[in-house]
Amino acid sequence: MLREPSSIVLSQTGGPLYQQIVNQIRERIAFAEWAPGEELPSIRQLAADLRVSVITVKRAYLELEREGVIVTQQGKGSFVTTDVEIGAQLYEEKMAGHLEQAARLGATLGMSDREIVSRLRKALDEVEDPRPVAPKTSKESQ
Repeated sequence: MLREPSSIVLSQTGGPLYQQIVNQIRERIAFAEWAPGEELPSIRQLAADLRVSVITVKRAYLELEREGVIVTQQGKGSFVTTDVEIGAQLYEEKMAGHLEQAARLGATLGMSDREIVSRLRKALDEVEDPRPVAPKTSKESQ
């Protein structure tokens, strides 16, 4: 089993429940918390643990499967894709989103591009390199 279902936390004010499930699973895969090939909780089990409808979890799993993030094997369950390119892509998308959010905030506060970049550099200098290692793509491991 992948992780304790309690690692997924839903909020009544955080948007559609299925989308919250999708986003949290994508994030865990993006940051390599959930490894390629690991089994996800069954749809019924996750629905029971989260106290949501089976349809809600099924919708989330179907979206993740459509995106190629998970694969479902009839009679066996759902698993994190073994395609490491997907994990790397999710990581890049997550990082791009955070950087875009920082840029928008800086612009909203009236900061120049140069000042935003300067603040980002300063923040990087103050951090003790807590960066998770992004999943390697097949191109990088060659």
